[in-house]
Amino acid sequence: MQFTLTRTPFDSPVAQALCAELQREYVRRYGSGDETALVEGDFDPPNGDFIVAYDESGEAVGCGGWRSHDDGEALFKDAEMKRVFVRESARRRGLARLLVAAVEASAAEAGRTRVVLETGPRQPEAIAMYGAIGYTPVTPFGHYACADGSLHLGKELAPVPSA
Repeated sequence: MQFTLTRTPFDSPVAQALCAELQREYVRRYGSGDETALVEGDFDPPNGDFIVAYDESGEAVGCGGWRSHDDGEALFKDAEMKRVFVRESARRRGLARLLVAAVEASAAEAGRTRVVLETGPRQPEAIAMYGAIGYTPVTPFGHYACADGSLHLGKELAPVPSA
């Protein structure tokens, strides 16, 4: 199956529909949705980006994005990856990896040097994927920094050559 990835405003109806579906998935797995605060403009370039994936029929089947994240360290200029989601109908086809790669590329193009994320123990598929593509533990951050079982992962990005 082929997928088309499109940069999409986070407040667009299609992005919001996918994120609402993701929140329902969190409720199913954890009993509540993600309570991380999102501020209007978090995913707006140049300090963020949001990507929607479409299948061959033009149906939106996945999403993911990044927003600026101050890690408190001078070493990294972080992008926080948020709202990576693939609908059940499109899972197990490599779309999540494709979305993550697109988010990483967008963040690197914007001058970010590392991507960080939070995930939880009831998402074993995500944990396995992130480990397989080079994400390793980082200092806990954000709303779930002290939450039992919360995993905080990061990956350094290769610099984008200057044109």
